[in-house]
Amino acid sequence: MVATTIKLSSNTKHELDLFREYKNESYDEVINKLVYIAKNVRDEPELSKETIEQIEMARERVKKGNFVSEEEAMKRLGL
Repeated sequence: MVATTIKLSSNTKHELDLFREYKNESYDEVINKLVYIAKNVRDEPELSKETIEQIEMARERVKKGNFVSEEEAMKRLGL
């Protein structure tokens, strides 16, 4: 992957930080998530509303520590 640098205001960086679902989530992942949502809002507004609500619910679960780690999921699935 080719990397690039972009200039952001400190406020924009702060807003991106609020969209992180976990501490080590990269800005690339956050921006890709936002691009995905923006495209869906334009193409399928009702589906997008549902998607955004599901993302918000998932973020709340993660903040509360209510999630299964990748290791635990693989164990449960017998992988």
